[in-house]
Amino acid sequence: MYVKKIAPSLNCGLDLIGEVLYGKWKIRILWFIHEGHLRPSELQRKIPDARRRVLNVQLKELEDHELVTRTIYPVMPPKVEYHLTDFGKTLIPLIRSIGLWGDEHQERLRRVILKQNEMLSLETEISE
Repeated sequence: MYVKKIAPSLNCGLDLIGEVLYGKWKIRILWFIHEGHLRPSELQRKIPDARRRVLNVQLKELEDHELVTRTIYPVMPPKVEYHLTDFGKTLIPLIRSIGLWGDEHQERLRRVILKQNEMLSLETEISE
């Protein structure tokens, strides 16, 4: 298991939320579990760009941070489902607000992200 080399900075709320939600897919995982996509295979279909191993690691971290719980059903083959904890449910209004902000500003955000990607591509070409 990966162990961070630098101790996390936990001095304020932003540091704390960054530690808990840092990860490319965590916010989307929480949202999709909230929408009822409870099984890892369902999450994989909703987030096809994420590798299964990465999803499993991030689900484990969300579980360690008490935002989701995992239920293993004793059937063959084993069935696993994830559910938001009451603590995890408190994030849903914030995630909804962030998503609405992204929808409201999607054209501008898309433009600046694509511009940044172009600049990085040019820098890579020049350095090669």
